[in-house]
Amino acid sequence: MIRSMTAFSRASATDEQAELVWELRSVNHRYLETNLRLPEEMRVLEPVVRERLARRLGRGKIDGNLRYKATAAVSALQINQLLAEQVLLAATQLREKMPDAGVPQVMDILKWPGILEPVRQDLAPVQQAAASLLELAIDDLVETREREGARLREMIDSRCQAMREQVQRAKVRIPLVLQQVRERLSKRLAELSQELDSERLEQEMVMLTQRLDVDEEMDRLNAHLDEIESVLQRDDPVGRRLDFLMQELNREANTLGSKSADSETTAISVEMKVLIEQMREQVQNIE
Repeated sequence: MIRSMTAFSRASATDEQAELVWELRSVNHRYLETNLRLPEEMRVLEPVVRERLARRLGRGKIDGNLRYKATAAVSALQINQLLAEQVLLAATQLREKMPDAGVPQVMDILKWPGILEPVRQDLAPVQQAAASLLELAIDDLVETREREGARLREMIDSRCQAMREQVQRAKVRIPLVLQQVRERLSKRLAELSQELDSERLEQEMVMLTQRLDVDEEMDRLNAHLDEIESVLQRDDPVGRRLDFLMQELNREANTLGSKSADSETTAISVEMKVLIEQMREQVQNIE
């Protein structure tokens, strides 16, 4: 199943410890490029996030954003007991030398730098929850890319069918064009001379037929269209291969136009190039 590279997914979860929200945005890119915005508490997850995205996605520019908000009701501060005891000991020693000094108050001790410390929360469970939530976000992103890829495949299939119709039109038209050219050439030569050199006329017609012959181009167009339909059946990333096939289709359509000997054949070539350009625009979004 082909996938688009354009998608968005969002996954959120809230428990007694934290509120987490993952947002993943994907756009087309030649390779896989990952840009992450993680809160400081979740920086340790960056290698894990990159590895999981690389395992699930083949191409695209991925912007990943994780929002984290602590919800656990914990004490915000704790006392550094060791430092407090050292400060009290130092105050006692000074009072022995300065008997008139006052007894330090509780608030005086608490104001001492380093006495009060923020409680260190165990972030391991939250980080594990964020990693699990990431899988849900990636699943949603992949599903979105697959749904969009299915629509792109339908569009490309329809354009391929339209291309085959144009190829068939050209195959039917070319013999008629050659016959018309033969008749015009015979008529012109008849106007110039009463007696026609039939052998020379046949030689001229052979050379003209060779210049206007597009059977090989038509065969290659059909072969490229067969390959496109085959590629669309694959499960691996096929965007680059499809882009190459678009270039090959365009080359054959240009050759048909350059060999055109009437307006209808030229119109067929133009219509082919319009269909190819429509496919090429969508192929740029395929993984």
